[in-house]
Amino acid sequence: MSLAALVRRNKQYDFWFSVISIMCVLFSLLALTTLLLDLALEGIPRLSLNFLISFPSRFADKAGILSAWVGTFWVMFITAFISIPLGILSGLYLEEYAPKNKLTQFIEINISNLSAVPSIIFGLMALGIFVHSLHLGQSLLTAGLTLSLLILPIIIVATREAVRAIPTSIREASYALGATQWQTVKHHILPYSFGGIATGVIIALSRAIGETAPLITVGALTFIAFLPHSFMDPFTVLPIQLFNWISRPQAEFHVNAAGAGVILLTLTLLMNAVAIIIRYRVRKKITW
Repeated sequence: MSLAALVRRNKQYDFWFSVISIMCVLFSLLALTTLLLDLALEGIPRLSLNFLISFPSRFADKAGILSAWVGTFWVMFITAFISIPLGILSGLYLEEYAPKNKLTQFIEINISNLSAVPSIIFGLMALGIFVHSLHLGQSLLTAGLTLSLLILPIIIVATREAVRAIPTSIREASYALGATQWQTVKHHILPYSFGGIATGVIIALSRAIGETAPLITVGALTFIAFLPHSFMDPFTVLPIQLFNWISRPQAEFHVNAAGAGVILLTLTLLMNAVAIIIRYRVRKKITW
């Protein structure tokens, strides 16, 4: 085959590959748009102030999501309070301080593997450790600890990737001026990698806010008509409430589930939007 024929064949392959890729993207966007429109058209008319400030009820027209969104708020607060500092510090240690030996490699491999473990496994582990061994019960604290374990590997990996992206020349320049390793990390590595770390943290929290399986495993209630007053009280969250309503045969409860789904989806999209804005602003300020 001549060189010209080979070039023509490769160009044809590139063309058809581009066409197939664009068709796949358009099909995915069409399916996603259809699902979102169906959810919005069914759920948005149900949204009202009473829907937000009312407790669940046997009657669909009187049921609300007050206990669910309050429980979601406290569970996410506990999750963020535990996982963010622990995940960032662990990522910094592994990338900047940990010696490069077989033990470190073993830890790194296991952290990467934990990122792909199904969430139900974390729920079963939390059931055995937090509920039965530590006797924390079916509480907000148990839920927060469970979701913290779930997203901790994601935050660690995101932190390491953000720190690893910092050019070595910045570290060398800092050391050349007499800075210690901690001063270099504090004044250069962390500020420059903040955008990537924040993006990873918010994406991890976005995953946690929609989790259902591990919370059902540790005892989240499907019907709760009171607000928790401490971290040891029972709880429910938006995904659990949505699951409860969608499993009922009455069409009115399905409309309630669609309304709760709109709110949950809105919260997730807002968290991802915040991550994008933070990343854009931080990158805009940084000049290498």
